[in-house]
Amino acid sequence: MSALSAPAKERPATKSLAWKLVEATVLYSILFLFAVLVGIPFLYMFTGALKTNGQLFSFPINLLAPEPTYSNYERLLGGEEIPYLAQMVNSVIIAVTQSSLTLLFASMVGWGFAKYEFRGKTFLTIFLLFTFAIPFQVTLVPLFQMIVRLGLLDNFLGVILPSSVSAFGAFFMRQAMVSIPSELLDAGRIDGASEWGLYWRIGLPLSRGALSILAVLVFLTAWNDYLWPLIVLRTPEKFTYPVGLATLNGLYKIEYGMILAGSFIATLPIVLIFVAGRNQILDNLTIGAVKQ
Repeated sequence: MSALSAPAKERPATKSLAWKLVEATVLYSILFLFAVLVGIPFLYMFTGALKTNGQLFSFPINLLAPEPTYSNYERLLGGEEIPYLAQMVNSVIIAVTQSSLTLLFASMVGWGFAKYEFRGKTFLTIFLLFTFAIPFQVTLVPLFQMIVRLGLLDNFLGVILPSSVSAFGAFFMRQAMVSIPSELLDAGRIDGASEWGLYWRIGLPLSRGALSILAVLVFLTAWNDYLWPLIVLRTPEKFTYPVGLATLNGLYKIEYGMILAGSFIATLPIVLIFVAGRNQILDNLTIGAVKQ
C-alpha cells in the first residue's frame, strides 16, 4: 500500500514545479515585451541617424536603414551647423559640477537634520518638504532677475548655482543618514574626532549608496536639462547639447537625422555610467554600519 501511495505523494511537487515554470515563462515573456517596447525607440533613433530626411518619412516605415549613410554624423561632428562637440563638453562640465555641488550641499544639510537637534528643526523640516510643491517654472522670473544682477548671464555658473541646492537631495540624504547608529558618532567623539570628521569619516562612507543614487539622479537631470540653460546661455559656443540640438529645428527645414544622431551620442555617457556604477547604486545604504 505504501508503494502505491508513493507516486501520489510526488504529484504535488511535480505540479508545483510545472506551475513555477509557467509563472517564470509568463513573467519573462512580459519583461521581454516591455524590453521590446522600450528598445524600439532607441533602435529607431540609432537607425534614423543613418537615414536621410527622405528615408525617414518614407512609407511604409522601415526600422532599419536600407542604405545607411554617415552624413548626419559627419555634419554634426564636423561642426557645419552647430559646434556639437563643444556643446557636449559644456554639458559634461555643467552636469559634473552641478552633481558634485549638489552632493556636497545635500549631504551636509541632510547630516545636520539627521544627527543634530536645534531650535526650529521641525519647522525647517516641514518647510523643506513644502518646497517640493513649488514648480520650478514659478521661480524662473526671480531666478533670472537674480542671475542678471549677479552678472552671470551667459555664464556656466548661472546654470550651475541655482540648481546645486536641492530640497529633494537634502531630504533624501536626511532619510539615508538618519539610520546611521548614533553609537558610532559617540565612539568617534570619544576618540577625539571633530564634528566635521564625523561627517567626513562616518557619515559620507556609510551613505555611499544614497550618494550614488542621488548623483545619478542629479546628473541625469543636469544632462538633459533644456529650459534653464536655454534662458541663461546666449551664445552657441556655450550652449549645452539639448539647446544646441534644438537650434537644428529651423523655420523652413528640420534636420531630423542630425537630431537623432546627436541624441544617440548623448545617450552613450548615461549607459556607461549605469553599467559602471550599477553595483554601487544597488549597495545597501548602511552597509557595514553595525557589526553583528
